[in-house]
Amino acid sequence: MIRVIVVDDQALIRAGTRAILESAEDIEVVGEAADGAEAVAVCREHRPDVVLMDLRMPRVDGVTATAQLKKDPTPPLVLALTTFDDDQLMIDALTAGADGFLLKQLTPRDLISAVRAVNGGASVLNTELSRRILRRISGPTAASTAFPDAAGRLDLLSEREREVLGQVGLGLDNAEIAERLFMSVSTVKTYVSRTLTKLQLDNRVQAALLASQLRLTPDDHPSGG
Repeated sequence: MIRVIVVDDQALIRAGTRAILESAEDIEVVGEAADGAEAVAVCREHRPDVVLMDLRMPRVDGVTATAQLKKDPTPPLVLALTTFDDDQLMIDALTAGADGFLLKQLTPRDLISAVRAVNGGASVLNTELSRRILRRISGPTAASTAFPDAAGRLDLLSEREREVLGQVGLGLDNAEIAERLFMSVSTVKTYVSRTLTKLQLDNRVQAALLASQLRLTPDDHPSGG
């Protein structure tokens, strides 16, 4: 079973989200929270696999709560949820360590799929949203501010790891990278995992942001940018 905690300041949304998730045979909602401070306490009590984290909440917001949870020795996976189509909010959430970002306008089926995907090791971020964020970010200053330690560890990467990181920065998934670089998908997964470990990043979305900020991406951006 995938153990989930639902965090939202509106009780009706929490109840609806719980009902959707518990319609899946492999998902169990083990707790709820109405703000970021409560979310941290509930997560540390129940140790969920995945947290559905609203971002705009009173007292302690979801971005702050995500950053606090990611400092735990065994942090949960965090899917950030919001009704606001706000690029900067996404960047803040992902920089804090969120493993994916979802707008609340998604379907029940997509919500269940997203929980399963992030629990299975994927970073959940709509491709168009991802590329829109990446288009907003440029220059090494932002990268040095958001990921100072990672930016300083780039020399630890092999030439092939840097190449894979550049492709991640384009918002490509493992299968697309494998096709471009003439590698197997499993090999790409290995390179991505190794790169995250060396750069001490939480997930591939952070790696994509770093690669884009430091302009490590190839010139042949798939969207023409």
